[in-house]
Amino acid sequence: MSELRNTAQGLIVLQGNRMEDLRDLTLQWLGRQPLHPLARTLFLVQSNGIAQWLKTSLAERGGEPGYGVCLGTDVALPARFQWQAYRSVIEAVEGPGRVPTTSPYDKSRLRWRLMRLLPEALDNPLFAPLARYLRDDDEQRKHYQLAERLADLFDQYQVYRADWLNAWEAGDDILTLAGNRQLPVPEEQRWQPALWRMIGADLGQEQAHSHRGAVHRRFIAAAKELTERPDTLPPRIVIFGISSLPRQTLEVLASLAGISEVVLCLLNPCRFYWGEIIETQEVLRRYARQQRRKGMPAELHHSPEQLHLHAHPLLAAWGKQGRDYLQLLSEHDNTDVAAMSALLDQSVDLFLSPPTDTLLGQLQDDILHLRPVAETRELWPALNLERDASIRFHCCHSPQRELEVLHDQLLAAFAEDTTLEPRDIMVMVPDINDYAPYIEAAFGQFAPGEPRHLPYHVADQQQRHREPMLVALETLLALPRMRFRASEILDLLDIPPLRERFGLSESDLPTLQRWIREANIRWGLDAAQRSELGLPRHDELHTWRFGLERMLMGYAVGEASETGNDWNDIVPYDEVAGLDAALVGALYRLLLTLSQWRQRLNEPKTAIEWDQALSALLADTLAPTTGTEEALLGRVQAALEAWQEEITSAGINITLPLAVVRESWLGRIDEPQLSQSFL
Repeated sequence: MSELRNTAQGLIVLQGNRMEDLRDLTLQWLGRQPLHPLARTLFLVQSNGIAQWLKTSLAERGGEPGYGVCLGTDVALPARFQWQAYRSVIEAVEGPGRVPTTSPYDKSRLRWRLMRLLPEALDNPLFAPLARYLRDDDEQRKHYQLAERLADLFDQYQVYRADWLNAWEAGDDILTLAGNRQLPVPEEQRWQPALWRMIGADLGQEQAHSHRGAVHRRFIAAAKELTERPDTLPPRIVIFGISSLPRQTLEVLASLAGISEVVLCLLNPCRFYWGEIIETQEVLRRYARQQRRKGMPAELHHSPEQLHLHAHPLLAAWGKQGRDYLQLLSEHDNTDVAAMSALLDQSVDLFLSPPTDTLLGQLQDDILHLRPVAETRELWPALNLERDASIRFHCCHSPQRELEVLHDQLLAAFAEDTTLEPRDIMVMVPDINDYAPYIEAAFGQFAPGEPRHLPYHVADQQQRHREPMLVALETLLALPRMRFRASEILDLLDIPPLRERFGLSESDLPTLQRWIREANIRWGLDAAQRSELGLPRHDELHTWRFGLERMLMGYAVGEASETGNDWNDIVPYDEVAGLDAALVGALYRLLLTLSQWRQRLNEPKTAIEWDQALSALLADTLAPTTGTEEALLGRVQAALEAWQEEITSAGINITLPLAVVRESWLGRIDEPQLSQSFL
């Protein structure tokens, strides 16, 4: 039963060239079209940042368009919601239990099934390319990485090339291309259809047709039979901040638009239709591929003025994805612009010209109005580029220098514009994990209160590179290959949860650092551990065993005499005395624990055995000291349980080496979640 009042039917598309305007229009729509008090609105977003921004906007007080509170809203990623929609609609028509809760073809599960199937397939001559790649893989790391890549490949096929998979299931090794042209699968790629059929056979008849392409066909047929919305579907779905969606997802949203209100907010830089705009090189490629009519010129001129008579070249070159998305979206757009504009008392196509007194403003206005370069040159007067700072290019010799220049430019911007606030600034980089150390070096060197201090936050960084507890966990999972350098152990002692587990405080660290340095501890647990790393077997000199024995001997016999009071070639280190001597005991317990886990982690285990072992590792080495650390440890343990369940459901019962376990478990912990904090 619908809870909507006075709502438009079909897929509603709201367009604008500014994200803030689209947000304001969306929130205004929510206010003008209230749902039942207990009904919920679902926002589909592509990132945690957009989700947090929308929630904050809803909760803002004292101005448009916020309402002072954010309640009755859910946020989800499109792919996750899509499977939920499949289940809701199909089970409403065919009955409960007709679609599994999680697809067996889901990428996280499929990789483990592939890891089990790949060794069985390598004897087949079709799989010779894979067999060559997987040679000399004692640690099975190549097997896991290949299985992960193939799982991702088949996941993409399910979304974008479901027709290929359907043909392969039927035994036809063909590729369907544009214009319904069909080509045979190249001989060197024949292993792909064969592997897909192996997966289906391994799943059995009941689950073989539960991949996304097959379920999508059932969903489209079931949606046509629905006359009212199932209770498991939200009455209102808002798609916001997503730059592109696959055809499958748009078909799902269009099918749901008859029973739920579906509003899609599209950030569009141009107010005119530009779906046919293509860049110079693409024109030339298409021209080269087509047969020339007799009498046509042998070549085209390479000037943008001739190939882009009605377009802006930047829009053609950098807007390919948006162009294709517009063409796809036009097939499903049922927006009644007049009715929607009357309902909102304003246009639903919010294309506003920016100020044109800067180079950036002129460029945005040219793209907004689809002006070609020739027309642009005639329209705009020349600007003083020395004073116009709207677009700047800085040539820097390293990432560190890039961040230093950025810091200086931001300081200058804040000095010039007193209304500018740090919350108004966003900096984008190609890979935030690569730039994070340089950001800390450039921006973190100034303490709060200093004139050059700028508050900042690094978002979207992998948690294991940011959270101290996860840094410690990654180090612990590398114990079998660790050299046990003094610096590595001291780095571990810098982690509060690990320090807490062994009864040490931050104030104890300077004393331990001095003792370790003066006892001449350098690296290695003992001579045996050094030899296990494939290094020459030396005596115990400068190992942890050597240093700890010196400390304990010094505590036992005190200061060494002139004649020497060493025993069994152990020279006492006499700085250990009094109540501080307990620190040696804590250090000994830490090294003993690490030594024991080094042996345990070096032995391959089944998934269930790894689950038990890694749970014990967490308990033995980490003790959260804050609520945040407890929550993070809970996430780590939940990720371990989900990891073990994925492997079990894939039928994996083989022993896995630590290298595979470490990579897959830490990778799962690093998966982004819409519920995690952002800024």
